[in-house]
Amino acid sequence: MRLWFCLALALQVLALLASPLQAAERLNVVASFSIISDFVRAIGGERVNLTTLVGPNSDVHVYAPTPSDAKTIAAAQVLIVNGLGLEGWLPRLVQSSGSKAPIVTATTGIATLKSGSDSDPHAWQSVANAKLYVTNIRDALASADPADAEFFRDRAGRYLADLDALDREVREAIEKIPPERRKVISTHDAFGYFAAAYGIAFIAPLGVSTESEPSARDIAKIIGQVRAARIPAVFLENISDDRLVGRIAAETGAVIGGTLFSDSLTTEKGDAPTYIAMVRHNIKALTSALDH
Repeated sequence: MRLWFCLALALQVLALLASPLQAAERLNVVASFSIISDFVRAIGGERVNLTTLVGPNSDVHVYAPTPSDAKTIAAAQVLIVNGLGLEGWLPRLVQSSGSKAPIVTATTGIATLKSGSDSDPHAWQSVANAKLYVTNIRDALASADPADAEFFRDRAGRYLADLDALDREVREAIEKIPPERRKVISTHDAFGYFAAAYGIAFIAPLGVSTESEPSARDIAKIIGQVRAARIPAVFLENISDDRLVGRIAAETGAVIGGTLFSDSLTTEKGDAPTYIAMVRHNIKALTSALDH
């Protein structure tokens, strides 16, 4: 009986000793923001220690790094970023961290669009592009941790199949919308790749800045724009005055859409906790507004 007790105790001690070793063997990965992080999590699973610099419900464009971010990057074995100018604050942060970790640009190989004179960084809004993000991340993780390469490839393969299904889902949903109704006014400027991939036109509201709330005069311009172009739906998320929104609907007949997620995922309790959930939410919001 004592022998069995000693053996059981020894096994427990070995398990306790092994746990930190197993944790230490995980690949230490830092992702720049929530959407990249979701891709890494889908591929890396429990074989990576994942840290996200710009978390859910946060704007990667205007993020202000903290001293702890430099420490996080200094400890990273792989740093995965979007690129295309999205993380303008990142080069100085990497320099200050002294990190020698490889920096993986997840948009490598993507045919970029222009936003004014700059590259449009929101390439993930096309599911076909998201698949390139995934293959770039898969290859980076496999290169950094060859022992787990097969694990990463297997998970990436299953996730890529999910993205194929998602792309078909989006196309089938849009196919049901009459071509002449596939246009919306939106204060978002992040849907260029979605528009190019799926054929819905996102039109900027006349005279309205995304930095401030539209005035009554701005709303009058939008009403004229909606009437002239026969735009069936309007997404204006920076209006807090319901009377102005109601005026657009009453005077044009346009449907006032809900929330579209563009640059960030939500927390688990939100409507877009994952990339796939985000795309599904957006296509549901769009089709609900347009398919009438």
